[in-house]
Amino acid sequence: MRGTLVFSGTSCPALTGKICENLGMVAAEADLSQFSNGETSVRILTSVRDKDVFIVQSGSPTINDTIMELLIMISACKGGSANKITAVLPYFPYSRQSKKKSHRGAITARMLANLLHVAGVKHVITVDLHASQMQGFFKCPVDNLHAEPLIARWVRLNIPNWKEAVVVSKNAGGTKRVTSLADALKLNFGLVTTDRKRANNMSTSMIMRELDGWDHGTTYVSGVRRIPAAATVPAAARKPDEGESDANINGSTPTSRGTGTLADSQGSPRRPAAPFPRTSNPARPPYNRAFHTSSQATPIEELRDEEEEEAQQYNDQRAQEVTHGRLVQGHVVPDDFVSPSHSDGDGSQSYQGADEDPMTMSRASSFFAPEPHALGGSAEAADSSDEEEEKLQDPKVEHMITLVGNVKDRPVLIVDDMIDKAGSWIAAAETVVKRGKAKKVYCMATHGVFGADCLEQLQACDCIDQIIVTNSFPIPDRRAKNSSKLVILDLSYLLSEAIRRNHYGESISPLFQHILD
Repeated sequence: MRGTLVFSGTSCPALTGKICENLGMVAAEADLSQFSNGETSVRILTSVRDKDVFIVQSGSPTINDTIMELLIMISACKGGSANKITAVLPYFPYSRQSKKKSHRGAITARMLANLLHVAGVKHVITVDLHASQMQGFFKCPVDNLHAEPLIARWVRLNIPNWKEAVVVSKNAGGTKRVTSLADALKLNFGLVTTDRKRANNMSTSMIMRELDGWDHGTTYVSGVRRIPAAATVPAAARKPDEGESDANINGSTPTSRGTGTLADSQGSPRRPAAPFPRTSNPARPPYNRAFHTSSQATPIEELRDEEEEEAQQYNDQRAQEVTHGRLVQGHVVPDDFVSPSHSDGDGSQSYQGADEDPMTMSRASSFFAPEPHALGGSAEAADSSDEEEEKLQDPKVEHMITLVGNVKDRPVLIVDDMIDKAGSWIAAAETVVKRGKAKKVYCMATHGVFGADCLEQLQACDCIDQIIVTNSFPIPDRRAKNSSKLVILDLSYLLSEAIRRNHYGESISPLFQHILD
């Protein structure tokens, strides 16, 4: 292409070479080095005056050095009077830090976008941003390409009986990406979620024994007493141990089974409100006020009756396709596995059941209070892979892992945007195989970051059959050769076509379409 130069950073020279080969050109020359004190040195050895410059740079183990190198190259080309500078980032660095995780946290992805703008970039081409909303961080156009058509094509060509496969998300945050691939392939999809179990000293049985029956007692609507259906059974048909005395059946105010501890919407404990005061009327038995005739039914009662009828009429059968498992140190364990000890506090304290006991109120508040949130809410600010891994590997905490969907005797495609740590992938794979009885498991992602010994752990997992990633993030040849399960898809055709269309001002919409073979 005339008037076009493609420069390569030190992070991905092999990918840049394939891009230039597809475009029928040679990569432009530049001298990239470092001084003895670690400073980056850049010299552009080709004239860039009035040229369209494309600089290809991705992530690397030395991510900060590659970012600084990219910024200096952009500034050097801008100083050399380049017509337009486009940054081609197959993997956008710091993409997981696109939101605040604490009150004093930084939105680093936005800061990097500002740095690129100040350096002089006029266009950005990237692949599968961690959050598509990150495009709003930039003051220049952004082409966020997708590797989904490439992955879908590999699935159709390499997985036997792929039409019976199930696409599974390993966390709730990746459902949108999973449903997109499932819709493209016309497959079913599933979900794996992980929840932390409570410690023994905060056991559910203690709190639930205190609250047992709180929602089955007498209620009052607009000052009218409402008795549950079980309370309207004739006295002759009742058993002596049903929990009510004859006085209650004859219409006197029922006594509470216990002074239970309730919680409000904020998780703070409170005691149940006392019933409205009533005056006895010997002329009419009290239990005659428990029900109204159809002409006297209040709007609240009519609405509640309609809701009960709808609940009986409609039933979601997919709720039966839910499988639970126990997760200890990132691995699925049998149901009879001995739970790890919880040493968060003194577990020898006994339950006393008194309203005035401050420990009872404190435990109830801890049980009902939502999980802490970095910015004050009840949901997590972000699903950081490092934080998730630390929680899964904690030997003192047991997790409950849930699989939603039917994967029995089917191949499973576990999909996410990147593979950085192995813990959540192994947990999801073991769940669909050991609990869901899946036939084969394929772990698929666009960016194979493979931090630490992630690739080696995935290779050693018996529940994972293949690992499919692209070459957006450089993977050392030694590690790739030692992993027989690893499959690397080539992004060079996608990126080279995006560069060509960008140079000639053509639409890039065809790059998002799925091409059937």
